[in-house]
Amino acid sequence: MDFFGTILFPFKWLVSWIMVQFHDGLTFLGLDAASGVTWTLSIIGLVLVIRAALIPVFVKQIKAQRGMQALQPDMKKLQAKYKGKTDQLSRQAMGQEQMALYKEHGTNPFSACLPMLIQMPFFFSLFQVLSGVAKANADSAGIGAMTHDQVAQFDQATIFGAPLSAAFLPQLQGGDLNVSVVWLSIVMILAMIASQFITQKQIMSKNMSEEAMAGPFMKQQQMMLYVLPLVFGIGGVNFPIGVLIYWTTTNIWTMGQQFFVIRRMPTPGSPAYKEYQKRREAKGLPLLGASKKKVEEEIEEIPEVKGQRSQPQRKNRKKK
Repeated sequence: MDFFGTILFPFKWLVSWIMVQFHDGLTFLGLDAASGVTWTLSIIGLVLVIRAALIPVFVKQIKAQRGMQALQPDMKKLQAKYKGKTDQLSRQAMGQEQMALYKEHGTNPFSACLPMLIQMPFFFSLFQVLSGVAKANADSAGIGAMTHDQVAQFDQATIFGAPLSAAFLPQLQGGDLNVSVVWLSIVMILAMIASQFITQKQIMSKNMSEEAMAGPFMKQQQMMLYVLPLVFGIGGVNFPIGVLIYWTTTNIWTMGQQFFVIRRMPTPGSPAYKEYQKRREAKGLPLLGASKKKVEEEIEEIPEVKGQRSQPQRKNRKKK
């Protein structure tokens, strides 16, 4: 076993174990153990378990993203301060001040990628499990928590006529072409790209404040808008059908989760936040932050009467 395989071994065992638990449960309910539908639902169950476990991480991601947007005015001032200064001392000082800003706002540039980074070991492990099914079946071996009988069932399982362990690119390179694998891979790759694009697009168009839209954080979002779907599109041609099912399902989860957050917990100052305030006003609910703002405005409007200000005195103060 190579170094990469050694690192992924516990993840492969956990991924396969979760799939087996769902498979056994669905079989107990009456589904065919060798059916592609049963194994497809097991993969979807794996997604639900992983994404549910990542909800606390997602909450931290939302807070970090808002922190990144909140620091944009300070970041613009910092960039203007060191504009044109390319010497090493200036770069070092700018870096230190940037880190101080990140610490002050409780965020960092990599927080937005945290859920995806945590998912990657599970994704690679699932890829190795599904792509190794055919070889394990030929060797009469198991994979992780999957027994050889379960491996054989999965190797023979199909969905819409396409084996779950088959992939688009190997089908084109091999002599025995399965049309179902080709068209199902194309449909799922397009669904995967579309869901990724829509998720990122709704963040940029609805859940970013005006300061963030004009700041360098916007460039990062624009890059992710086009780069991530492109990466998944190019890599998807080599993914087994089972992996495409996993990643399409997790993208749909992310899209729905992001829609909920934008609608119910929008970023202050964003278009979604203004729409949220309008909905609260239409329902007769108090506007978020309205009471505090009103109090501050009332304090500012109180006229200061000269000569009438009383000074606090101590009770035991001696009279002169």
